[in-house]
Amino acid sequence: MPKVSVLNQTGASVGELELNESIFGIEPNEAVLFEAIIAQRASLRQGNHKVKHRGEVAGGGRKPWRQKGTGRARQGSIRSPQWRGGGTVFGPVPRSYSYKMPKKVRRLALRSALSTKVREESLIVLEGLAFDAPKTKDFIKVMNDLSVGKKALFVTAEPDENVALSARNIPGITVVSANGINVLDLVGHDKLVMTKSAVEKVEEVLG
Repeated sequence: MPKVSVLNQTGASVGELELNESIFGIEPNEAVLFEAIIAQRASLRQGNHKVKHRGEVAGGGRKPWRQKGTGRARQGSIRSPQWRGGGTVFGPVPRSYSYKMPKKVRRLALRSALSTKVREESLIVLEGLAFDAPKTKDFIKVMNDLSVGKKALFVTAEPDENVALSARNIPGITVVSANGINVLDLVGHDKLVMTKSAVEKVEEVLG
């Protein structure tokens, strides 16, 4: 089973934690990881692009000229697609790009992402993470003590307002609770910082 050191907020080691091998020690499935990232990115698309078809553009209620005898091609409306100012054919309309993956596949993707962080030695486990009040300066001090760099994902067991507000204005830093952990955030950050209780909660859910 993989083991990691447990640190306090000052970066000092206070113990060791044995991780669940079925979650943090599997062989990452890159195909599933890729599919999960594509699915999550697709669900973030707004899909609100819109064009007007010939029934929505203004004007064109009258036939421009008579059907026969003019020598010109027959036309029914000046708002047909071939006319300037006419409707658009097969243009985009509001739609949802999201699609769902099977539950077991989603969980495999999460386990693969977590195991990748352990393999890359990018996982840091904290004994706890708490602030008496929202203070960006205090959060930056914790980052420097832990040497997490500029792109890090912090995971707490439960939503913590003081932690979230302290990190809100720091570029590249994301704070989520254990229930909100996702593949896109895990892959998009260089370091993963989890509290010990968050690790236990993730193991309880994914185990």
